[in-house]
Amino acid sequence: MNFISLTYGVFLLIFLPIYWLAETRKFRLLILFIASLVFYASLQIQYIPLLLVLVLINFIIGKEIGTNTSPGKHNLDWWISNEEWHLYEADWNRRRLKILWLGIIINVFLLISFKYIPPFLQFFSPQSLNSNENWITLIPPLGISFYTFECIAYLVDVYRGAPATTNFIQFASYKFFFAKLISGPITRYHHLLNQFGNQINPDAEMVTEGLWLIAQGAFKKAILADNLGIFVDLCFGNLQRAGSGDLWLATFAYGLQLYLDFNGYVDIARGSALLFGLVLPENFDFPYFSTSIADFWRRWHMTLGDWLRNYLYFPLGGSRVSLGRTCLNLIIVMLIAGIWHGAALGFIVWGGLHGLALAMHRLTDTMSDRFVFLQKFWKNPLGIVFAWFLTQLMVFTSWIWFRLPKLKDSSLVVQRLWGHSTDVQFIQKVYVETLDMSQSQLTIRLGILAIFMAIVYFLERQLKLQFNWPLKLLFVPLCLYAVWIFAPEGSLPYIYFDF
Repeated sequence: MNFISLTYGVFLLIFLPIYWLAETRKFRLLILFIASLVFYASLQIQYIPLLLVLVLINFIIGKEIGTNTSPGKHNLDWWISNEEWHLYEADWNRRRLKILWLGIIINVFLLISFKYIPPFLQFFSPQSLNSNENWITLIPPLGISFYTFECIAYLVDVYRGAPATTNFIQFASYKFFFAKLISGPITRYHHLLNQFGNQINPDAEMVTEGLWLIAQGAFKKAILADNLGIFVDLCFGNLQRAGSGDLWLATFAYGLQLYLDFNGYVDIARGSALLFGLVLPENFDFPYFSTSIADFWRRWHMTLGDWLRNYLYFPLGGSRVSLGRTCLNLIIVMLIAGIWHGAALGFIVWGGLHGLALAMHRLTDTMSDRFVFLQKFWKNPLGIVFAWFLTQLMVFTSWIWFRLPKLKDSSLVVQRLWGHSTDVQFIQKVYVETLDMSQSQLTIRLGILAIFMAIVYFLERQLKLQFNWPLKLLFVPLCLYAVWIFAPEGSLPYIYFDF
């Protein structure tokens, strides 16, 4: 069931009335859980038992971590000494830590088993592809990376003092919630817990906002991202024939495609959740207008950045340690972020580049604090534009390894970024037959799209202007009609479904 399909519209029309007609919170959670199972079953029904078992395991482990078994919590501390009480507490904390690590290992093991062991074995035994070892090419469950990250976050939060849930349906409804199940946004359990208990019937403004998010998300994905994807796929699929100008255009186009594709997905997810009275966290805040790589990661895939900070960077010591150790922590965290996206070496290179960029930014920040002229430079308009250009140049060029994670392909692109002319057959196939426009016309259209994004950024972030809800309601059918008319045939799959 694709988000941008009539099937998904029918799905919402069936479950939304049933959900809001339910009189109790318990029945609403049950309906939400059933709806989520139906949604996932339409994609990969074979993995539902596995994911249910994983939910049950994390539910039980969370309860064990949250249950205090020390005598001091059972009104028995009147007959034990202070020293004994502290020993019991220390023993209980050690037990909780062991249980936490058990939960983390189970979740990580499942993730590794599906995403990393098969390509690892394939890498070292390519002959196995011609044998009967079909499990090596096993397709992993959709959303397994997001699924396990949320489970780990829940267990760590409980270990840190958040209350563990004792309601399995509530926890399962959170984990299986269809709007965020496949590609996020990564949402903490306690963020939705408060909303489960304080839902109010949606008013016209809330419904309009949900529909507007769905409509604009569909527009971003089906019209903008998918049309960009046609050129990107043709160019990166014909590397030997593409010229340097084509590869630069494809690199820029892919950066926009990835953003519009994923941001469009999140808009639809947040809009769908809003129709059910639930608010999912935002995942993007105009990242391509960042003026530093650190700012970029505060604005790009924000829920992943929040997860990396809270559950990796801070436990490693964060910035509370020496400057050298802080830089090392940043590199380690981004390498893990790269590995999280996939098992190919290109993702590790991509993560390493971002880690080095973050470390360089930290060193530059430290140096700027010592020299007044550097502080003034980064604050004046020329310095801001220069910082923005460096940041985006690094971000967009690093997407090469993200789009082509096989080092053979990404290395070829880097080698051909300068001094290579376009093959005549490439021009005929791509620009004449498929796109029906010249390279310069494509460049102009990409520039217009970038300018339009800049205008939207200026209006929303600088002037704080937003459409009112009646105007949004007017644009909803227009956006959906445009998707129906102008979306390319055979829509491309969401890019982050692979992760």
